[in-house]
Amino acid sequence: MEELLVLSIVVITALAFDFTNGFHDTGNAMATSIATGALKPRAAVALSAGLNLVGAFLSIEVAKTIGGDVVDLGQAHGEQLMLIVFAGLVGGIIWNLLTWLFGLPSSSSHALFGGLIGAALVWGVVNGVNGVLWGSIVAKVVLPALLAPVVAALVAAVGTRAIYRITARVPRRIEEKGFRWGQIGSASLVSLAHGTNDAQKTMGVIFLALVAHGALTGEDDIPFWVKASCALAIALGTYLGGWRVIRTLGKGLVEIGAPQGMAAEASSAAIILTSSHLGLPLSTTHVATGSILGTGLGKKGAEVRWGVAGRMAVAWVITLPAAAIVGAVCWMLGSAIGGLAGVLVVFAILVVLALSMWLRAKRKPVNPDNVNEDWDEALAAEVAEKALV
Repeated sequence: MEELLVLSIVVITALAFDFTNGFHDTGNAMATSIATGALKPRAAVALSAGLNLVGAFLSIEVAKTIGGDVVDLGQAHGEQLMLIVFAGLVGGIIWNLLTWLFGLPSSSSHALFGGLIGAALVWGVVNGVNGVLWGSIVAKVVLPALLAPVVAALVAAVGTRAIYRITARVPRRIEEKGFRWGQIGSASLVSLAHGTNDAQKTMGVIFLALVAHGALTGEDDIPFWVKASCALAIALGTYLGGWRVIRTLGKGLVEIGAPQGMAAEASSAAIILTSSHLGLPLSTTHVATGSILGTGLGKKGAEVRWGVAGRMAVAWVITLPAAAIVGAVCWMLGSAIGGLAGVLVVFAILVVLALSMWLRAKRKPVNPDNVNEDWDEALAAEVAEKALV
Protein backbone atom coordinates (compact mmCIF):
# COMPACT_ATOMS: atom_id res chain seq x y z
CA MET A 1 0.00 0.00 0.00
CA GLU A 2 2.84 2.40 0.88
CA GLU A 3 4.57 1.77 -2.45
CA LEU A 4 1.32 2.51 -4.29
CA LEU A 5 0.98 5.85 -2.45
CA VAL A 6 4.57 6.74 -3.31
CA LEU A 7 3.91 5.86 -6.97
CA SER A 8 0.79 8.06 -6.95
CA ILE A 9 2.75 11.02 -5.57
CA VAL A 10 5.48 10.51 -8.17
CA VAL A 11 2.95 10.43 -11.02
CA ILE A 12 1.19 13.56 -9.69
CA THR A 13 4.56 15.34 -9.41
CA ALA A 14 5.46 14.28 -12.95
CA LEU A 15 2.20 15.72 -14.29
CA ALA A 16 2.86 18.90 -12.28
CA PHE A 17 6.22 19.17 -14.04
CA ASP A 18 4.47 18.66 -17.37
CA PHE A 19 2.05 21.44 -16.45
CA THR A 20 4.90 23.86 -15.63
CA ASN A 21 6.59 22.83 -18.87
CA GLY A 22 3.44 23.84 -20.73
CA PHE A 23 3.07 27.34 -19.31
CA HIS A 24 6.84 27.92 -19.23
CA ASP A 25 7.23 27.09 -22.92
CA THR A 26 4.08 28.65 -24.42
CA GLY A 27 6.17 31.60 -25.50
CA ASN A 28 8.36 29.37 -27.67
CA ALA A 29 5.47 28.98 -30.10
CA MET A 30 3.28 32.02 -29.58
CA ALA A 31 5.39 34.94 -28.29
CA THR A 32 6.09 36.40 -31.72
CA SER A 33 2.52 35.96 -32.95
CA ILE A 34 1.23 37.78 -29.86
CA ALA A 35 3.89 40.51 -30.17
CA THR A 36 3.04 41.27 -33.81
CA GLY A 37 -0.72 41.09 -33.31
CA ALA A 38 -1.13 38.08 -35.59
CA LEU A 39 -3.12 36.44 -32.79
CA LYS A 40 -4.87 37.80 -29.73
CA PRO A 41 -3.16 36.58 -26.54
CA ARG A 42 -5.93 34.28 -25.33
CA ALA A 43 -6.61 32.90 -28.80
CA ALA A 44 -2.89 32.20 -29.21
CA VAL A 45 -2.56 30.13 -26.03
CA ALA A 46 -5.80 28.25 -26.78
CA LEU A 47 -4.53 27.31 -30.25
CA SER A 48 -1.15 26.33 -28.86
CA ALA A 49 -2.74 24.17 -26.15
CA GLY A 50 -4.82 22.24 -28.66
CA LEU A 51 -1.86 21.56 -30.91
CA ASN A 52 0.36 20.55 -27.98
CA LEU A 53 -2.31 18.03 -27.10
CA VAL A 54 -2.28 16.57 -30.61
CA GLY A 55 1.50 16.65 -30.92
CA ALA A 56 1.99 14.61 -27.76
CA PHE A 57 0.51 11.55 -29.49
CA LEU A 58 2.61 11.73 -32.65
CA SER A 59 5.88 10.20 -31.44
CA ILE A 60 7.46 8.44 -28.45
CA GLU A 61 11.10 8.57 -29.57
CA VAL A 62 12.03 11.26 -27.05
CA ALA A 63 10.20 9.40 -24.27
CA LYS A 64 12.37 6.36 -24.95
CA THR A 65 15.47 8.54 -24.68
CA ILE A 66 14.49 9.84 -21.25
CA GLY A 67 13.74 6.32 -20.09
CA GLY A 68 17.07 4.79 -21.01
CA ASP A 69 19.78 7.07 -22.35
CA VAL A 70 20.30 9.75 -19.69
CA VAL A 71 20.54 7.89 -16.38
CA ASP A 72 21.60 4.31 -15.72
CA LEU A 73 19.29 3.03 -13.01
CA GLY A 74 19.44 -0.66 -13.83
CA GLN A 75 20.59 -1.46 -10.29
CA ALA A 76 17.93 0.70 -8.61
CA HIS A 77 14.67 -1.03 -7.83
CA GLY A 78 11.34 -0.33 -6.19
CA GLU A 79 11.34 2.53 -3.70
CA GLN A 80 14.93 3.51 -4.52
CA LEU A 81 14.15 4.10 -8.18
CA MET A 82 10.93 5.97 -7.45
CA LEU A 83 12.73 8.28 -5.02
CA ILE A 84 15.34 9.11 -7.67
CA VAL A 85 12.63 9.92 -10.21
CA PHE A 86 10.65 11.95 -7.66
CA ALA A 87 13.66 13.99 -6.52
CA GLY A 88 14.59 14.70 -10.14
CA LEU A 89 11.10 15.97 -10.88
CA VAL A 90 11.13 18.28 -7.86
CA GLY A 91 14.43 19.76 -9.04
CA GLY A 92 12.93 20.40 -12.48
CA ILE A 93 9.73 21.98 -11.16
CA ILE A 94 11.51 24.35 -8.76
CA TRP A 95 13.84 25.60 -11.49
CA ASN A 96 10.95 26.04 -13.94
CA LEU A 97 9.02 28.12 -11.43
CA LEU A 98 12.05 30.21 -10.45
CA THR A 99 12.92 31.13 -14.03
CA TRP A 100 9.23 31.79 -14.78
CA LEU A 101 9.21 34.23 -11.85
CA PHE A 102 12.11 36.11 -13.48
CA GLY A 103 10.49 35.86 -16.91
CA LEU A 104 13.50 33.94 -18.26
CA PRO A 105 12.88 31.41 -21.06
CA SER A 106 15.16 28.70 -19.69
CA SER A 107 15.05 25.06 -20.72
CA SER A 108 12.45 22.84 -19.06
CA SER A 109 14.25 19.89 -20.64
CA HIS A 110 17.53 20.73 -18.96
CA ALA A 111 15.76 21.38 -15.66
CA LEU A 112 14.37 17.84 -15.79
CA PHE A 113 17.68 16.34 -16.89
CA GLY A 114 19.51 18.24 -14.16
CA GLY A 115 17.14 17.06 -11.44
CA LEU A 116 17.42 13.43 -12.57
CA ILE A 117 21.20 13.62 -12.92
CA GLY A 118 21.64 15.10 -9.44
CA ALA A 119 19.43 12.49 -7.79
CA ALA A 120 20.99 9.61 -9.75
CA LEU A 121 24.50 10.86 -9.03
CA VAL A 122 24.17 10.93 -5.23
CA TRP A 123 22.31 7.61 -5.28
CA GLY A 124 25.18 6.13 -7.26
CA VAL A 125 27.82 7.53 -4.90
CA VAL A 126 26.01 6.15 -1.85
CA ASN A 127 25.61 2.73 -3.46
CA GLY A 128 28.99 2.57 -5.17
CA VAL A 129 27.62 2.49 -8.73
CA ASN A 130 27.59 4.83 -11.71
CA GLY A 131 24.06 6.17 -12.02
CA VAL A 132 24.67 8.67 -14.82
CA LEU A 133 25.45 7.99 -18.49
CA TRP A 134 27.87 10.88 -18.99
CA GLY A 135 28.78 10.02 -22.57
CA SER A 136 25.15 9.94 -23.62
CA ILE A 137 24.44 13.22 -21.81
CA VAL A 138 27.27 14.95 -23.66
CA ALA A 139 26.13 13.55 -27.01
CA LYS A 140 22.36 13.90 -26.61
CA VAL A 141 21.98 16.86 -24.24
CA VAL A 142 25.05 19.10 -23.99
CA LEU A 143 26.11 19.18 -27.65
CA PRO A 144 22.56 19.76 -28.96
CA ALA A 145 22.18 22.53 -26.36
CA LEU A 146 25.29 24.27 -27.69
CA LEU A 147 24.42 23.79 -31.34
CA ALA A 148 20.65 24.32 -31.34
CA PRO A 149 20.49 28.09 -30.66
CA VAL A 150 23.38 28.77 -33.03
CA VAL A 151 21.86 26.73 -35.86
CA ALA A 152 18.42 28.22 -35.21
CA ALA A 153 19.83 31.76 -35.23
CA LEU A 154 21.66 31.17 -38.52
CA VAL A 155 18.63 29.62 -40.20
CA ALA A 156 16.33 32.40 -38.98
CA ALA A 157 18.79 35.12 -39.96
CA VAL A 158 19.10 33.76 -43.50
CA GLY A 159 15.33 33.31 -43.73
CA THR A 160 14.66 36.83 -42.49
CA ARG A 161 17.14 38.37 -44.91
CA ALA A 162 15.60 36.40 -47.79
CA ILE A 163 12.05 37.39 -46.82
CA TYR A 164 12.81 41.09 -46.75
CA ARG A 165 14.64 40.94 -50.07
CA ILE A 166 11.85 39.03 -51.78
CA THR A 167 9.17 41.40 -50.48
CA ALA A 168 11.19 44.60 -50.86
CA ARG A 169 8.69 46.09 -53.33
CA VAL A 170 5.56 44.92 -51.57
CA PRO A 171 3.73 47.73 -49.71
CA ARG A 172 4.41 47.55 -45.97
CA ARG A 173 0.72 47.27 -45.02
CA ILE A 174 0.13 44.32 -47.35
CA GLU A 175 3.38 42.69 -46.29
CA GLU A 176 2.55 42.84 -42.59
CA LYS A 177 -0.99 41.53 -43.10
CA GLY A 178 0.13 38.63 -45.27
CA PHE A 179 2.89 37.56 -42.92
CA ARG A 180 0.58 37.73 -39.93
CA TRP A 181 -1.56 35.07 -41.61
CA GLY A 182 1.61 33.12 -42.32
CA GLN A 183 2.58 33.42 -38.67
CA ILE A 184 -0.57 31.64 -37.58
CA GLY A 185 0.42 28.63 -39.65
CA SER A 186 4.07 28.62 -38.60
CA ALA A 187 3.25 29.18 -34.91
CA SER A 188 0.80 26.30 -35.08
CA LEU A 189 3.55 24.09 -36.45
CA VAL A 190 5.85 25.05 -33.57
CA SER A 191 3.13 24.16 -31.05
CA LEU A 192 2.63 20.79 -32.72
CA ALA A 193 6.38 20.21 -32.68
CA HIS A 194 6.57 21.21 -29.02
CA GLY A 195 4.01 18.57 -28.15
CA THR A 196 5.97 15.88 -29.99
CA ASN A 197 9.13 16.82 -28.07
CA ASP A 198 8.36 18.07 -24.56
CA ALA A 199 5.33 16.01 -23.50
CA GLN A 200 7.40 12.91 -24.28
CA LYS A 201 9.87 13.70 -21.51
CA THR A 202 7.30 13.35 -18.77
CA MET A 203 6.01 10.15 -20.35
CA GLY A 204 9.50 8.72 -20.03
CA VAL A 205 9.75 9.71 -16.38
CA ILE A 206 6.38 8.17 -15.48
CA PHE A 207 7.42 5.06 -17.39
CA LEU A 208 10.52 4.82 -15.14
CA ALA A 209 8.31 5.07 -12.05
CA LEU A 210 5.97 2.35 -13.32
CA VAL A 211 8.94 0.08 -13.99
CA ALA A 212 10.19 0.77 -10.45
CA HIS A 213 6.81 -0.18 -9.02
CA GLY A 214 6.77 -3.40 -11.03
CA ALA A 215 3.70 -2.48 -13.04
CA LEU A 216 5.75 -2.56 -16.27
CA THR A 217 9.04 -3.90 -17.55
CA GLY A 218 11.60 -1.92 -19.47
CA GLU A 219 10.54 -3.68 -22.68
CA ASP A 220 6.85 -2.72 -22.44
CA ASP A 221 5.22 0.02 -24.44
CA ILE A 222 4.19 3.26 -22.78
CA PRO A 223 0.53 2.85 -21.72
CA PHE A 224 -2.13 5.00 -23.37
CA TRP A 225 -3.22 6.55 -20.06
CA VAL A 226 0.32 7.85 -19.54
CA LYS A 227 0.33 9.44 -22.99
CA ALA A 228 -3.13 10.94 -22.51
CA SER A 229 -2.50 12.36 -19.03
CA CYS A 230 0.82 13.92 -20.08
CA ALA A 231 -0.78 15.41 -23.19
CA LEU A 232 -3.61 16.92 -21.13
CA ALA A 233 -1.25 18.30 -18.46
CA ILE A 234 1.02 20.09 -20.92
CA ALA A 235 -1.99 21.38 -22.87
CA LEU A 236 -3.59 22.80 -19.72
CA GLY A 237 -0.34 24.51 -18.72
CA THR A 238 -0.05 25.94 -22.21
CA TYR A 239 -3.60 27.27 -22.13
CA LEU A 240 -3.01 29.16 -18.89
CA GLY A 241 -0.08 30.85 -20.61
CA GLY A 242 3.29 31.72 -19.10
CA TRP A 243 2.78 35.43 -19.71
CA ARG A 244 6.01 36.48 -18.01
CA VAL A 245 8.11 34.38 -20.38
CA ILE A 246 5.93 35.28 -23.39
CA ARG A 247 6.60 38.95 -22.72
CA THR A 248 10.38 38.46 -22.54
CA LEU A 249 10.51 36.49 -25.79
CA GLY A 250 8.02 38.63 -27.69
CA LYS A 251 9.08 42.11 -26.56
CA GLY A 252 12.35 41.87 -24.66
CA LEU A 253 14.83 40.28 -27.06
CA VAL A 254 14.02 41.91 -30.40
CA GLU A 255 11.36 44.37 -31.59
CA ILE A 256 9.87 41.93 -34.04
CA GLY A 257 7.72 42.40 -37.13
CA ALA A 258 5.43 39.85 -38.78
CA PRO A 259 7.99 38.76 -41.44
CA GLN A 260 10.56 38.14 -38.70
CA GLY A 261 8.00 36.28 -36.63
CA MET A 262 7.19 33.92 -39.46
CA ALA A 263 10.89 33.31 -40.15
CA ALA A 264 11.54 32.55 -36.47
CA GLU A 265 8.63 30.16 -36.12
CA ALA A 266 9.34 28.31 -39.36
CA SER A 267 12.98 27.84 -38.33
CA SER A 268 12.01 26.61 -34.87
CA ALA A 269 9.44 24.14 -36.19
CA ALA A 270 11.85 22.61 -38.70
CA ILE A 271 14.58 22.09 -36.11
CA ILE A 272 12.31 20.77 -33.33
CA LEU A 273 10.51 18.31 -35.61
CA THR A 274 13.85 17.03 -36.89
CA SER A 275 15.10 16.48 -33.33
CA SER A 276 11.91 14.63 -32.38
CA HIS A 277 12.29 12.33 -35.39
CA LEU A 278 15.87 11.53 -34.34
CA GLY A 279 14.91 11.01 -30.69
CA LEU A 280 16.98 13.97 -29.45
CA PRO A 281 15.44 15.62 -26.35
CA LEU A 282 16.21 19.10 -27.67
CA SER A 283 15.34 22.21 -25.72
CA THR A 284 12.55 23.98 -27.58
CA THR A 285 13.43 27.10 -25.58
CA HIS A 286 16.97 27.19 -26.92
CA VAL A 287 15.71 26.73 -30.46
CA ALA A 288 12.95 29.36 -30.24
CA THR A 289 15.19 31.93 -28.56
CA GLY A 290 17.95 31.37 -31.09
CA SER A 291 15.45 31.80 -33.92
CA ILE A 292 14.11 35.07 -32.52
CA LEU A 293 17.64 36.37 -32.01
CA GLY A 294 18.46 35.37 -35.59
CA THR A 295 15.62 37.48 -36.95
CA GLY A 296 17.15 40.52 -35.26
CA LEU A 297 20.49 39.75 -36.87
CA GLY A 298 18.87 39.11 -40.24
CA LYS A 299 16.95 42.38 -40.47
CA LYS A 300 18.99 45.42 -41.33
CA GLY A 301 18.75 48.04 -38.59
CA ALA A 302 16.96 45.80 -36.08
CA GLU A 303 17.78 46.22 -32.40
CA VAL A 304 18.89 43.18 -30.42
CA ARG A 305 18.84 43.70 -26.64
CA TRP A 306 22.03 41.93 -25.69
CA GLY A 307 21.47 42.53 -21.98
CA VAL A 308 18.34 40.40 -22.10
CA ALA A 309 20.14 37.79 -24.20
CA GLY A 310 22.95 37.73 -21.66
CA ARG A 311 20.58 37.04 -18.76
CA MET A 312 19.05 34.21 -20.78
CA ALA A 313 22.48 32.74 -21.50
CA VAL A 314 23.39 32.77 -17.80
CA ALA A 315 20.13 30.97 -16.97
CA TRP A 316 20.86 28.38 -19.67
CA VAL A 317 24.35 27.68 -18.34
CA ILE A 318 23.30 27.21 -14.72
CA THR A 319 20.03 25.33 -15.38
CA LEU A 320 21.54 21.84 -15.46
CA PRO A 321 23.78 22.18 -12.36
CA ALA A 322 21.20 24.19 -10.37
CA ALA A 323 18.43 21.64 -10.94
CA ALA A 324 20.95 18.85 -10.25
CA ILE A 325 21.76 20.36 -6.85
CA VAL A 326 18.06 20.56 -5.95
CA GLY A 327 17.50 16.99 -7.15
CA ALA A 328 20.46 15.75 -5.12
CA VAL A 329 19.35 17.54 -1.95
CA CYS A 330 15.79 16.23 -2.34
CA TRP A 331 17.06 12.66 -2.76
CA MET A 332 19.28 12.93 0.31
CA LEU A 333 16.45 14.37 2.40
CA GLY A 334 13.93 11.80 1.23
CA SER A 335 16.42 8.97 1.70
CA ALA A 336 17.44 10.14 5.19
CA ILE A 337 13.81 10.19 6.39
CA GLY A 338 12.90 7.11 4.40
CA GLY A 339 9.76 5.60 2.90
CA LEU A 340 6.50 7.42 2.39
CA ALA A 341 7.35 9.96 5.10
CA GLY A 342 10.45 11.10 3.20
CA VAL A 343 8.49 11.55 -0.03
CA LEU A 344 5.74 13.49 1.77
CA VAL A 345 8.25 15.86 3.41
CA VAL A 346 9.92 16.66 0.08
CA PHE A 347 6.51 17.06 -1.57
CA ALA A 348 5.44 19.48 1.18
CA ILE A 349 8.59 21.55 0.62
CA LEU A 350 7.81 21.66 -3.09
CA VAL A 351 4.27 22.90 -2.44
CA VAL A 352 5.48 25.63 -0.05
CA LEU A 353 8.16 26.87 -2.48
CA ALA A 354 5.76 26.81 -5.43
CA LEU A 355 3.14 28.77 -3.50
CA SER A 356 5.66 31.36 -2.32
CA MET A 357 6.90 31.97 -5.88
CA TRP A 358 3.34 32.28 -7.17
CA LEU A 359 2.50 34.85 -4.46
CA ARG A 360 5.67 36.82 -5.24
CA ALA A 361 4.77 36.86 -8.95
CA LYS A 362 1.42 38.47 -8.10
CA ARG A 363 3.25 41.59 -6.89
CA LYS A 364 4.15 42.41 -10.49
CA PRO A 365 1.62 40.49 -12.62
CA VAL A 366 1.96 39.92 -16.34
CA ASN A 367 -1.25 38.94 -18.12
CA PRO A 368 -2.94 39.14 -21.54
CA ASP A 369 -3.72 42.81 -20.94
CA ASN A 370 -0.13 44.02 -20.47
CA VAL A 371 1.96 41.34 -22.18
CA ASN A 372 2.52 43.59 -25.22
CA GLU A 373 3.42 46.80 -23.40
CA ASP A 374 6.60 48.54 -24.57
CA TRP A 375 9.74 46.97 -23.15
CA ASP A 376 11.74 48.95 -20.59
CA GLU A 377 15.15 47.27 -20.21
CA ALA A 378 16.11 49.17 -17.05
CA LEU A 379 12.78 48.32 -15.42
CA ALA A 380 13.07 44.67 -16.45
CA ALA A 381 16.52 44.40 -14.87
CA GLU A 382 15.22 46.06 -11.68
CA VAL A 383 12.29 43.65 -11.46
CA ALA A 384 14.67 40.70 -11.87
CA GLU A 385 16.85 42.00 -9.02
CA LYS A 386 13.85 42.57 -6.72
CA ALA A 387 12.63 39.02 -7.34
CA LEU A 388 15.79 37.80 -5.64
CA VAL A 389 15.09 39.76 -2.47
